[in-house]
Amino acid sequence: MVDNRHVVEEFVARLEARDWEGWASLLHPAVVYELPQSRERIHGRDLYLAFNRAYPGEWHLSVTTVIADDAHGVAWFDWTVGGEEGEEPADGIAFFDLVDGLITRVTDFWPEPYDPPAHRPDFMERY
Repeated sequence: MVDNRHVVEEFVARLEARDWEGWASLLHPAVVYELPQSRERIHGRDLYLAFNRAYPGEWHLSVTTVIADDAHGVAWFDWTVGGEEGEEPADGIAFFDLVDGLITRVTDFWPEPYDPPAHRPDFMERY
């Protein structure tokens, strides 16, 4: 049996390390990524990878809590952007669906609803 808690922990750790190959290996090829607060969605591992590789700023993630069962996971994490000394981290939470040790869906929640920034790639779908 796959340890989905470990998969979710690795997802955040590899994202923080910018280990793109390792991070992408945790994703199902047809993964769906959603940001409900800005009503955006990405379909597919390659586009999700491109989105994260191009994400601007000096951002950092640190896991606070991970809970998982045989089909789902939740990660509560601290994040910062900008890397300024004394910057207070903000909370984020991500919900995961997993099948056979691969992440098939990620739904990210950030502190407050917002309109998507102008730099979003063309492949981002608004819903």
